[in-house]
Amino acid sequence: DASDQAIQKVNGMLLNDKKVYVGRFMTRKERMETLGHPATRFTNIYVKNFGDANLSDEEFQQLISQLFEPYGKIVSCVIMKDDGGKSRGFGFVSYETHEAAKKAVDALNGSEVKTASCMSRAQKKNERQAELREKYEKLKMERLNRYQQGVNLYVKNLDDVIDDARLHEEFSVYGNITSAKIMVDEKGNTK
Repeated sequence: DASDQAIQKVNGMLLNDKKVYVGRFMTRKERMETLGHPATRFTNIYVKNFGDANLSDEEFQQLISQLFEPYGKIVSCVIMKDDGGKSRGFGFVSYETHEAAKKAVDALNGSEVKTASCMSRAQKKNERQAELREKYEKLKMERLNRYQQGVNLYVKNLDDVIDDARLHEEFSVYGNITSAKIMVDEKGNTK
């Protein structure tokens, strides 16, 4: 088949001085099953909550050495700063191996150590946003299920003497009511 020939001939070739990879398309699910989820293979750790301690680069290096070197070889570390050179309260530590990074996260995550707390796997922005979106959607669905979405009623042609309490009282015999509201205009007249 032509696709197999293309893979055989072009895979590993240099195009514009760059080695190219050509292979069969894999869906994200297939890639996750074959290669593993990126969250399971990380070397970069996110360290946050440095507090108001404005650490110099030297002090940060010392802190990193004391806290993180027992778990493995550190490739690089950086503290994030604003335009004025002041610490933004977080930084990154990158290990040579995934195993070392995992050991450090397992040992230090959530712990209050000197001037920092919360060590976790560093995530790309879109990955973090997807995780937060998923968490938000889950909370939203829980809330909707709790209040049984889709059972709102619209009642019209009510007498002007009917208020929220009376409306609630009349309909409460049919089940639990989460809210009952008579719509009124700016002057307080029922609509």
